[in-house]
Amino acid sequence: MFRICAAWKAALSIFVMWLAVPAAAQDITLTSRDGAVQLSGTFLGFDGEYYRIETVYGELTVDGSGVLCEGPACPSLEDYVARLSFSGAASMIDLLMPALVEGFTLREGYGVRREPLDGSHFEYLIFDRQTGRDLGRFRFRSTNSDEGFADLLANEADIALSLREIRGEELAMAREAGFGDLRARGRFRVLALDAVVPVIPGSLPFDRILTADLARVFSGQITNWSDIGGPDAPISLHLRNADSGLMQAAVDKLLGAVDLELASSVERHDSDAALALAVVADPFGIGLASAAETGLARRLALSGDCGFALRASRQNVKTEDYPLTAPMFLYLPPRRLPKLAREFLFYTQSMPAQLVIRRAGFVDLAPEAIPLAAQGERFANAIAQAGSEVGLDELKRMVATLGKMQRLTTTFRFEAGSIRLDAQSRSNVEQLASRLEDGTYDGRHLMFVGFSDGDGGAEANRSIALRRAETVRQAVTSAAEIADFSQVELSTETFGEALPMACDDSAWGRQVNRRVEVWLR
Repeated sequence: MFRICAAWKAALSIFVMWLAVPAAAQDITLTSRDGAVQLSGTFLGFDGEYYRIETVYGELTVDGSGVLCEGPACPSLEDYVARLSFSGAASMIDLLMPALVEGFTLREGYGVRREPLDGSHFEYLIFDRQTGRDLGRFRFRSTNSDEGFADLLANEADIALSLREIRGEELAMAREAGFGDLRARGRFRVLALDAVVPVIPGSLPFDRILTADLARVFSGQITNWSDIGGPDAPISLHLRNADSGLMQAAVDKLLGAVDLELASSVERHDSDAALALAVVADPFGIGLASAAETGLARRLALSGDCGFALRASRQNVKTEDYPLTAPMFLYLPPRRLPKLAREFLFYTQSMPAQLVIRRAGFVDLAPEAIPLAAQGERFANAIAQAGSEVGLDELKRMVATLGKMQRLTTTFRFEAGSIRLDAQSRSNVEQLASRLEDGTYDGRHLMFVGFSDGDGGAEANRSIALRRAETVRQAVTSAAEIADFSQVELSTETFGEALPMACDDSAWGRQVNRRVEVWLR
């Protein structure tokens, strides 16, 4: 007998599977190997393991190992080649994905060959080194985040790569097209992290800028450097082209949080490298660039009126403490992908892949432990900013509790004005759950520690932060379905507003301060 499982009915009208034979939309008959069960229907696709057919019972997925296939559309099981197409952000397609594909094939012992197709397309042919047989073809279209989502929803790509989270109108279109909720668990993941940094020429006398001033500069409210302590000269603005996902994410985070609109007097550039060069050549210019490609331009830290300054260091980006951190997203269709594709996607979350990501110039997701001794500046700021509601006893309790532990870079934050985890944090839930399942933290103690901003009373803030910590702990334990929790201790704690990461005088600072950290002993 063979196994059958219900498939996505709504996706039928838009589903077109890449096939080893060009014979889609034809009838086939699947017969169990003992001859007892027979199914006939319209052939929809084959992923190397499972057939998908439309029958009188609806759309069905059938395990190919238990059936014999008859009909002109039946694919060759021996000559099957897994095909997968990617479309989206150029920096991910051109820099990150080639490094991951080559790392994957090297680890698995496959041969690989890159084949250029045209100006925006290339393909990786993956083959068996011993037999020379083709195993897979991964095709890439280097465009932008907008085009990646458009290609996914038009079924012209299997996977979309984006430097920003999917937007509301795209979510609605996905539902209408039968893709379901692309923000749901298992439908997206964060591959790596980038950050947007303000850059200026070396001639300007700055090493940091108030986040609020940066927003007013790019909204056109501040137009002269003298207004923020610089020379009496007009400010010229530089940004990536409007369809750059990284710039869309930056503008959303920087201006959207305070309901400002981008100034019209912005000079656009086709790449981050070109933007950095333009800023260096412009004595009164300022730009927003990818942290991975700032060239010779001077990078500015983001600061607040209270004196905090946050730089786009690898650690600050990984913990999402830096306000303009930019996750690099991968969005998946509501269907089963070929086995080789699933193996590749599994590899992208592995520890070897994190090393590849780092070497490609991006920030990886591998959790790192930060000892208390390396967090002296954070705790010094906590003492300096302690108000009347956070007394010395509470600070002592915090140091006594956390002093023998280490902070993991895995941090959880929430969407503005919501108790819903933000996109990176939802991905962090899966990452931490996987580590619990594979026994990484067996014999250890993980403490989920809630922190808050300084708005409101200290006791109320501690209560809110504790509830957030408990929410995160429950989300992680629910996701870690096969973890042995008898081998690891989990707990929650809160210190409310006692350890701010940024100033509470801005929406960005309050967003950074509302978080749940994970501490390890």
